[in-house]
Amino acid sequence: MSTLVVIGYEDKFKAEEVRLTLMKMQKDYLIDIEDAVIAIKDEKGKIKLDQMVSLTAAGALSGGFWGSLIGLLFLNPLLGLAVGATAGAVSGALTDVGINDKFMKDLAATLKNGSSVLFVLVRKATPDKVLEELAGTGGTILKTSLSHEDETKLQTALNAAKPS
Repeated sequence: MSTLVVIGYEDKFKAEEVRLTLMKMQKDYLIDIEDAVIAIKDEKGKIKLDQMVSLTAAGALSGGFWGSLIGLLFLNPLLGLAVGATAGAVSGALTDVGINDKFMKDLAATLKNGSSVLFVLVRKATPDKVLEELAGTGGTILKTSLSHEDETKLQTALNAAKPS
């Protein structure tokens, strides 16, 4: 079961900085992230979601593969590729995986203009090493499915002085 962690930042760029840190930790096998989305509330109050993975592009790639295969079977690979890629892109654009978009927009709407929110869905992690990497990054936990004890540990790490 995945764990949801939502952290709010006063700065509209800080959430992206922390997400990049998490992605680096994922490459080092310290954390397994299912989804990581940033919501930015601009100075005019408009909310923009920045998804980790482009579902449209992934769908087009998958659809292109299956379309090519079907096209080869029916001796028209170019037509199969075009139809498959289009169908894949449409299905990818209509798919919502991970964290619910409405939930993210509703939560981000409660924040002040010029701020950002990082939504992370974590499959598994090495808590002590992840907390060490996140120490001093700031932010306030807005919502989480962590236990009260783990939530307190995370908030303490976020508030800690950055190690030198």
